Amino acid sequence: MAKQQKSSKKSAGGFFKQVKRLIRILFILHIQWSLIFICLYRVVPVPVTPLHILRLFEEGKTDKERKIDKHWRSLDEMSANMPLAVVTSEDPLFFTHHGFDFEQIKNSLERNIKKGKKLRGASTISQQTAKNLFLWPSRSWIRKGIEVYFTVLMEACWNKRRILEVYLNIIEMGDGIYGAEAAAQNYFHKSSEKLTKGEAALIAAVLPNPRRWHPDAPTPFIRKKQIKIVRYMKFVDMSPLTAEQAGKQAN
Repeated sequence: MAKQQKSSKKSAGGFFKQVKRLIRILFILHIQWSLIFICLYRVVPVPVTPLHILRLFEEGKTDKERKIDKHWRSLDEMSANMPLAVVTSEDPLFFTHHGFDFEQIKNSLERNIKKGKKLRGASTISQQTAKNLFLWPSRSWIRKGIEVYFTVLMEACWNKRRILEVYLNIIEMGDGIYGAEAAAQNYFHKSSEKLTKGEAALIAAVLPNPRRWHPDAPTPFIRKKQIKIVRYMKFVDMSPLTAEQAGKQAN
């Protein structure tokens, strides 16, 4: 009997050692692959994201047409109104923080705890880029933790210009529509290079829920948001983009 207990303990110990070893290997592989993709996407256009694939499967279960409509454009090929509108609407402190707006996170937590209201989003453009580029659209502490990891990596390895460029090319902007260029063509029948302030602001205004709202059929709420974005666009300093581009060309 004692021998059997010892044998079972050894088996259990061996099993847990194998599990720990597997977890360690998977962790190392995750770090390696994440670094590879971070370095790759620093210079290469993103071909597809997990969200793109997930939406295809979702559309397959409905009557909606399966499609991934996206056209990669550099920031230089877009109207300056597009990045300006998105930064104004989504993350006015984009050029001053290092991936996280801790003041906004604090305010959101206080609002949730003290007033018992639904927690407002406090994600920066960097966080949203990490989420849309590498992760899945669900809310959990595990996913949030991985999002933080990728956000730190991007902020360390990319400049702000690249983060914004990737964001504007992969972000969901409607059913099967991804990126500013596809949005401009679908909603305004023109290139993103030709977008006016009002049009860019409309695209930015629907980003919190682009499958519910549409820039070419704005609700009164979206119209008010558009007007507010246009009003505040003049206060956002986009000169860091120009400075980064000048430094890149000098190198």
